[in-house]
Amino acid sequence: MIKKINRKLERERRHRRVRNKISGTEERPRLCVYRSNSNLYAQIIDDVAGNTLTQASTLDKEVKTKHSNKEAAKEVGSLIAKRALEKNIKEVVFDRGGYIYHGVVKELAEAAREGGLEF
Repeated sequence: MIKKINRKLERERRHRRVRNKISGTEERPRLCVYRSNSNLYAQIIDDVAGNTLTQASTLDKEVKTKHSNKEAAKEVGSLIAKRALEKNIKEVVFDRGGYIYHGVVKELAEAAREGGLEF
């Protein structure tokens, strides 16, 4: 009998595997991406202190595109980069959240790089 693959569980497994290897510090925090069907979220996290330093999502007023597509990813990526530079954060560790580095996640990462973040 063929079992149906639980995609959410598989993504969470991949994310746990990645999180065992990377961690955000005060000098180089973690840029974490979460993608839902309707929205995109990005956070810069200091894992040592357990604090979210800054965040951006498609729910913010500055973002004009209110969907989970490539145009919205570019806006969220540039917004998170701008907010990070305001807090003197230049270098981050990129956490793709268990998603494939393709499409929306890739656009968000490239926009953050163009905005001035280094990873």
